Amino acid sequence: MDWYPLYNSLRIAAISCVLVFFTGIFFAYYASRLPRLVKGILDVVLTLPMVLPPTVCGYFLLLVFGMRRPVGAFLAQHGIRFVMTWYGGILAASVVAFPLMYRTARGAFESFDETLAYAGQTLGLSNTYIFWRIRMPACRQGILAGTVLAFARALGEYGATSMLIGYTPGRTATISTTVYQLWRINDEAGAMFWVLVNLAISTVVLLTVNMLETRQKHMR
Repeated sequence: MDWYPLYNSLRIAAISCVLVFFTGIFFAYYASRLPRLVKGILDVVLTLPMVLPPTVCGYFLLLVFGMRRPVGAFLAQHGIRFVMTWYGGILAASVVAFPLMYRTARGAFESFDETLAYAGQTLGLSNTYIFWRIRMPACRQGILAGTVLAFARALGEYGATSMLIGYTPGRTATISTTVYQLWRINDEAGAMFWVLVNLAISTVVLLTVNMLETRQKHMR
């Protein structure tokens, strides 16, 4: 049994989750403090990948990072290629998973009681200390839920991933692309195996999200 699709999917999802975690929190924090009009425009831009078909997202990524495009050609000259490489899957998964982390974190920040931050400022605490030691712990349930959802989305990503990195056994294969390829060659048993693997992981992820939501309700 070739376990590479599972290994590749997990590392792509894990690295994407880390990237999305920090970028999502950054944009969510500052977006929650912007005027309504500016925040509305920024929301449209940042959450667009959530409503676009994943294949469209992958097409846009190819337009930017394709080998015949200025950005893609420039990066290739420096040894960086996102097309047909496993780490290109990180880029694709991050793009489609980012809106989930961003929206969830922004909702958590908007529900934060600002009087706690003001109290910290009167005590002479720095904004950095207040963010990491007061704001983040108070919003941790929502942020954790967003992180788990982003990981699940990155793990199950197919459309943008298949457009950008394709399917090469032992190099770019993921669970989702492997299911399609096995189904295409009529290997239904192999495809069903990977479907069950993905189903098991997704079930664990959803149970984790439900536990976090239940815990958050009990803490209120």
